[in-house]
Amino acid sequence: MSAKFSHLYQPLLLRIIHAGTGLATLGAMVTAYWTYEVYDRRWGSLGWPRWQEVEGIHGTFGLWSLLLLPVLLIYAVHRGSKRLVQPDFLAKVGQIPAPIAWYTLHRFANTMILVALGFAVFSGKMMSEKWLPQGELDHFWYFAHLLSWAVMLGAIAFHLLMTAKVGGVPLLVSVWRWPYRPKDSPRLWWGHAMTWRQQWRSNIAQAWRSRSLPLKILETTVLLMVILGWGLSLWKEFGPTS
Repeated sequence: MSAKFSHLYQPLLLRIIHAGTGLATLGAMVTAYWTYEVYDRRWGSLGWPRWQEVEGIHGTFGLWSLLLLPVLLIYAVHRGSKRLVQPDFLAKVGQIPAPIAWYTLHRFANTMILVALGFAVFSGKMMSEKWLPQGELDHFWYFAHLLSWAVMLGAIAFHLLMTAKVGGVPLLVSVWRWPYRPKDSPRLWWGHAMTWRQQWRSNIAQAWRSRSLPLKILETTVLLMVILGWGLSLWKEFGPTS
C-alpha cells in the first residue's frame, strides 16, 4: 500500500511491534488491577466485580508482553537507537526550556518504558499462580509486581506527555496509521531477514561495538530480566522440591 505522506511517518515494522506490545501491556495492566480488586483491595477499590477468571486472562496478556518485549527492545536498540537515551543526556536535559531538552526527555521516556516493562514481566514471572487464590498476599514478589504496575503506569503517562510535547497529536497518532512507504513493504522483509542471517555474526559484533554505553546497559539489563524471569520460574516449576 502506498500513499502520500504529509504527516509524520513511522516505519511499518515499528508500528506493528509497538501496537502489539502496547495492546498486550494495556491488557495486562487492566487485568492486573482487576486481579487486585478480586483478591486484595488493601489500598482502596473501585468496586469492580470479583471475577476470579481474570487472573488467567492477566497471565495471557502478561505472556504476550513477555514474548513481544525482546522484539521491541532489539528493534529499538538496533533500528531506533536515536529515539532512546543518549550519553549526553545530563548535558542536554539541563537546557530546559530549550527544545533539545524536551527531545532528550522524550528519548528518556522511551527508554523508561522498556525498563518498566522488563521489571513488570520479570516480577510477574517470579510469582506463583497459587499465591492469590490461597490468600498469600505478603510475598515480596507480589509487592514487587504491584509496584511494577504503578511504575508502568507512570512510565506510560510520562511517555505520552513527552510525545505530545515534542510532536503533538501528529506524533501521537503516527504509530497507529496504516499506510506505508514502498521501502517498508512486508514483501521485502524476508529478503532482508535472509541477508541479515547470512551476516549475523559480523552484524551483531559491529552493532555492539558501535553502540553507546547506555544502550549496552539497557539491552543487557532488559534481556537479562526476561531470561532470568523465564529461567527462575521454570526452576520453581520443575526444579527440586526438597
